[in-house]
Amino acid sequence: MPAAPARQADARSPDRRRESLSRTIPDPVEALLRDLLEWMAPGERRYAEVMEAWRTACPRLPVWEEANERGFVERANIAGQAVVRITPAGRAFLTGL
Repeated sequence: MPAAPARQADARSPDRRRESLSRTIPDPVEALLRDLLEWMAPGERRYAEVMEAWRTACPRLPVWEEANERGFVERANIAGQAVVRITPAGRAFLTGL
């Protein structure tokens, strides 16, 4: 008996649906990164203020951690005060470069 022909993936397959959704639904982390950087763009913020507003324990929305890993923000100590500021890489992300 001949083998049944292999089924080709169609638009209703889970892989196709997932691929289609990834093209149409924006990544929430990208949008939140943009929000974080826009919030910080006017100037330095106290580290405690940034942590209070942006740190999350949710592993699906690691905005603060992602901003650090990508080099979009940096921490500094100015006159004994811990501050956070946007980096040139963060500004480039905001402007789409």
